[in-house]
Amino acid sequence: MSSDAIAILGFVVLFVLMLLRVPVGMAMGLVGVSGFAYMVGGAAALKNVGHTTMRTVTDYNFAVVPLFLLMGAFATTSGMSRELFRGANAFVGHLKGGLGIATIAACGPSHSPPASSPRAERSAS
Repeated sequence: MSSDAIAILGFVVLFVLMLLRVPVGMAMGLVGVSGFAYMVGGAAALKNVGHTTMRTVTDYNFAVVPLFLLMGAFATTSGMSRELFRGANAFVGHLKGGLGIATIAACGPSHSPPASSPRAERSAS
């Protein structure tokens, strides 16, 4: 079977799986691994799945996101976020657009640690 026919068959199977209400990520993964296994071989496809999974799980960028959400949960549970917003709203709430300014001012301290400022990046290089 040619690679074009395999691609068309893969799209058809993908749409059928989505019509059967299989989650999109699972359907795409199943079709992709199956097509790769048909073209190259089953052992190579399973080895590729293992390497991709390990590379994704150990990536630093994916470790930061859950920790960032945990920090937000701590700030909300402790009441810190509410108090930061109240303070910022007291300062700028009376201005035009004060609600938006207060929201940005309350989020600023927790989302911009000193090491991530542009000045710190210039001095580090």
